[in-house]
Amino acid sequence: MANSNLKEAKAAKNDEFYTQFHDIEVEMNAYLEYDLNVFRGKTVLLPCDDPEWSNFTRYFAAKFDELGLKKLISTSYAPDAKKMRLLSEPTLFETDAPQFDPSKAQTKGKIFILDKDLSGDGRINIDDLHWEYLNGDGDFRSKEVSELRDEADIIITNPPFSLFREFLAWIVSANKKFIIIGNMNAVTYKETFPLIKENKMWMGYSIHSGDREFEVPDEYPLNAAGWRIDENGRKFIRVKGVRWFTNIDHGRRHEPLPLMTMADNLRFSKHKEIKGKVSYDHYDNYDAIEVPFTDAIPSDYDGVMGVPISFLDKYCPEQFEILGITKTWFGSASKIYPEQIQVDRQGKKCKVTKLNDGAVLHHPQIPQNETYYIVDGKYYTQVYARVLIRHIGL
Repeated sequence: MANSNLKEAKAAKNDEFYTQFHDIEVEMNAYLEYDLNVFRGKTVLLPCDDPEWSNFTRYFAAKFDELGLKKLISTSYAPDAKKMRLLSEPTLFETDAPQFDPSKAQTKGKIFILDKDLSGDGRINIDDLHWEYLNGDGDFRSKEVSELRDEADIIITNPPFSLFREFLAWIVSANKKFIIIGNMNAVTYKETFPLIKENKMWMGYSIHSGDREFEVPDEYPLNAAGWRIDENGRKFIRVKGVRWFTNIDHGRRHEPLPLMTMADNLRFSKHKEIKGKVSYDHYDNYDAIEVPFTDAIPSDYDGVMGVPISFLDKYCPEQFEILGITKTWFGSASKIYPEQIQVDRQGKKCKVTKLNDGAVLHHPQIPQNETYYIVDGKYYTQVYARVLIRHIGL
């Protein structure tokens, strides 16, 4: 799950986390290792990236010839163009450039294009970037940027977390290849999960656990659990629960997950929730067993299993079939609980939306669309969102 500062940032629409060069390089290398020509002859669009500081622009500009790119396009969003301070590094955007216009600097987005050798050194690299103002502010939803999307073959960026749903829909509607960063919990969105279920989108190669460091604007509050300010005054925070989302193949996606039998898991699992039990818990409102850890998936169970959403980091489409997801269910729940009403001491009635601790079987105070299994025949226990899977070939 994402940590609290990511949630707060999303709520405040203050969710511009700037990806580090190393993280971009590691992820892109995975696609190149699987297919050396993945970018060759392609036009790559980097929206939501101010070329003044974007590490996405720096990476692809520096490797333009090596990757065999046809064209690189990067766009910025005007209201955010001046949020970054890169005191130790030369910026790509210089105020003394001939095309600089103070009247447009705060209201017009910018577009950087790299497609030819302008310096005459026989190479196409970052020195050959040329820029101009957009007609509008650079919002990806604008007609202007949407036309750039239509021109591109691959779209790569770290979009604002608060606009992830819209941004993904914007890409999918144009049937484009993409590599983008988002919150792991986005897999539960009704706009997102069907793409995963149908193998039209999957997790990227890297950023599978722990957290990652992102640069943030000067005005960003440093109240996260992990943060630092470097010697040049730039702010960084560590964010949990982020993932790469893509529809471009990489090798890790086809590596089967090593598993033990159900009997061995019950005897030898390192997880106390499983080890020593007679059997796995079974959901009350769906015909599936509860598997609370990915490494506890039994190799010999031929029924449906509910697994953590982090399972998707190791999902191999040749090994498992994805059937659905809890929480939203997509119409697959086998039991819908009656609406529960809670009455407080003053007699005020309200619908129950959260499971109370120790809700007994005979009076279940439970919302209708959550997932439960029964403990000792008495208590309902609510679980986090679970991906519903089944082995292929068993």
